[in-house]
Amino acid sequence: MEDIRSIAQHDLAKHPCLRDEKPFRVKQITEWLYRKGIQDFGQMKNVPAATITLLKEHFTFSAAHITTVLRSNDKTIKTAFQLTRGGMIEGVLIPSGDRVTACISSQAGCKLNCSFCATARMKSHQNLLAGEIIDQVFQLNILSEKEYNTGVSNIVLMGMGEPLLNYDEVMTAINHITEKEGMGISPRRITLSTAGIVPGIRRLAANDVKFNLAVSLHSADDRIRSSIMPVNKKYPLAELSGTLQEYHHKTRQRITIEYILFDKLNDSVEDAKKLAVFCRAFPCKINIIEYNPVKGTGFKPSSDERTEAFSRFLESRNMIVNIRRSRGKDIDAACGQLAGKKT
Repeated sequence: MEDIRSIAQHDLAKHPCLRDEKPFRVKQITEWLYRKGIQDFGQMKNVPAATITLLKEHFTFSAAHITTVLRSNDKTIKTAFQLTRGGMIEGVLIPSGDRVTACISSQAGCKLNCSFCATARMKSHQNLLAGEIIDQVFQLNILSEKEYNTGVSNIVLMGMGEPLLNYDEVMTAINHITEKEGMGISPRRITLSTAGIVPGIRRLAANDVKFNLAVSLHSADDRIRSSIMPVNKKYPLAELSGTLQEYHHKTRQRITIEYILFDKLNDSVEDAKKLAVFCRAFPCKINIIEYNPVKGTGFKPSSDERTEAFSRFLESRNMIVNIRRSRGKDIDAACGQLAGKKT
C-alpha cells in the first residue's frame, strides 16, 4: 500500500476510496495530515470511525518520532528521530538572532560516501517517505516554540542523505510544506543542498522550483574533489557547471556554493583561484564552512590564517563570501557530523 502522505493533496481527493466522501470531509482529512501534523490515523478526531477504517485499509501511515534531544552550549539542539518503519535519523535546530533554522534529513544514511562525512559511515541506508520528512518539520517547530519561544523560520535539507537521490518524496514533502492548504511556509525560506546530482538539478530546473539551491562543492579541482567526493567521478565539474548555468537560466535564482575548508587540502590561494573561476559561470554566493572533525577520517579544519587568506582572495574577485562557523560541535550536530547515533 502507498503511504498516505506520499500522495499529492489533489490526488488524494481523487482516490477511489474517498470518491463518495463529501468535499468537506476530504478537506478535514488533508488538514489533519498537512496542517496539524498528526502521526496516526486515529488522531483525526472529527473524522468518522468508518472513514478512518477505510483509510487504514488503503494506505499506510509512516512516521518519525523524536526519541532524544541534546542541547549544545551555543543553544543549538540536535534530535534523534525513530522511524516507525525502522531506522533512525537526526535533525537540528539552529537559533540565530530572530531566526530559527531547522536542518532536516532526506535519507537515513547516504550512498555517496564522501570521505569526510559521518553519515557516510552508517551501515544502513533508506530513502525517507514524504511523511517522515514532514514530521521532522512539525516536531522541530513544536520544539523550537518550546525552547526559543518562536517557531521555525527557515528549513534546510542539509541533514542526513542526498535529497536529489530521493527526488519524488522530497518534492512531495516540500509541496506539502509550502502549499497554503499545508504548512504554508514560503519556498524562499527553504534551501535544498545537493552534492551535485546533475540529473536531479535538471529536474529542479524543469520544474521551475521556487526554493533555494545549494551545492556542496568543497573543491574546484576535479582530482581533489573526486578524492573526497566520489560523486564527482560521475558528474565532473565541467558537467556540473554547465548544469548550474542551465538551472540559473531557467529559474533566475542565485545559487549557493558550499565549501568546507580542509587543512592543506583545498584551502590554498591557488584553490581559491580555481573556485573563483568556477563561480564566474553563474550568479552565486559562497559559504565557506568550518570543518567539524569526524573521528577516523584524518581530515582537519583549516587554520584561521588560511581561511582568512582564502576568503580575502575571493572577495578581491568580487565574490559574495560568508564564513560559516560551526554550531553544535559539542553534541555532534554540526555540518558533516550527523550519523544517527543512539544517544
